[in-house]
Amino acid sequence: MTLEQLEQYRNEIDKIDSEILKLVNKRAEFAQQIGFIKKSSIIYRPEREAQILARIQQENPGPLDSARIIQLFTEIMSICRALEKPMTVACLGPQGTFSEEAAIKRFGSAFTTLPCDSIDTVFRTVESGNSGYGVVPVENSTEGAVGRTLDLLLQTSLTVCGEIQLPVHQSLLSIQTDLTKIDKIYSHPQSFAQCHHWLQTTLPGISSAAYINASSNADAARLAAQDEHAAAIAGKRAADFYGLKICAENIEDDSKNTTRFLVLGTQKVAPSGKDKTSLIMSTGNYAGAIHKLLTPLADHNVSMTRLESRPSRTHLWQYVFFVDIEGHQKDTNVATALKELNEKAAFLKILGSYPAT
Repeated sequence: MTLEQLEQYRNEIDKIDSEILKLVNKRAEFAQQIGFIKKSSIIYRPEREAQILARIQQENPGPLDSARIIQLFTEIMSICRALEKPMTVACLGPQGTFSEEAAIKRFGSAFTTLPCDSIDTVFRTVESGNSGYGVVPVENSTEGAVGRTLDLLLQTSLTVCGEIQLPVHQSLLSIQTDLTKIDKIYSHPQSFAQCHHWLQTTLPGISSAAYINASSNADAARLAAQDEHAAAIAGKRAADFYGLKICAENIEDDSKNTTRFLVLGTQKVAPSGKDKTSLIMSTGNYAGAIHKLLTPLADHNVSMTRLESRPSRTHLWQYVFFVDIEGHQKDTNVATALKELNEKAAFLKILGSYPAT
């Protein structure tokens, strides 16, 4: 490539950048006008944004892959959304948690994070109106359900209005990289479980008694930053926030380790065309009870993607069932199945319908 050709390409890029700038600002103007027309406090429309991202992926000619295109347009929508009204999202803190990373993946960067010290606080913050939305972990592909989130979903008045699936890659972080000088490790209990084999084979000299539970991975990083003989299991982002070095990367036992998060809010989400509905139900303790409870789903061709049991906490040895099904509660077949299910169940709570990821 000659210098003349290089200069020509750069000139073309400059022209394209100017055109992108005009178009992005034009999009922002339209977003503002829509906000004026709606005159609503609700600015986040999960179904609309899901439809936009699906369409953009279908129209994408490359060379950028779908993941990069989604990231780009999520940020554009985030910035435009912020022009309508500032948004606050509560999640497990402090800075640098996987919950915060999940929130950014869903909402982009143009929102205010409200770090909370527990999952309970995330629920309370959204319920009280101090935050528009909350992001909480609900299950991990390695360690299963997050019990506290399930218990709170049973009690809350909030609606599930979205989900996020985040690949979780754990790192060992410390002030220094000499592993022989580490005598204690901080982390969240789920992260310890996700890295059990690596810890046993790589750091056999550190007993499980020296594994110290923290409220979050980022809090573990904060604690490790105060002790030169300590390390933390957390995401790489936490290293930047707390001035730690990355001693080892991708130490999770399963390379496909993924955590599913739920977005909590107070709004009902309209159908997007590819949805999921979450609900909680219970039945009496008799032979065939579960089969009878699930029959309406099969009869109306509603696919169940998840079934999780949890103690009801009201009576000994009684359980509630957390269920995810394909489709929106307004879909004809889903609505009919839910109506029949309500007649058969001892208890039924629809947590919400939202775009499936």
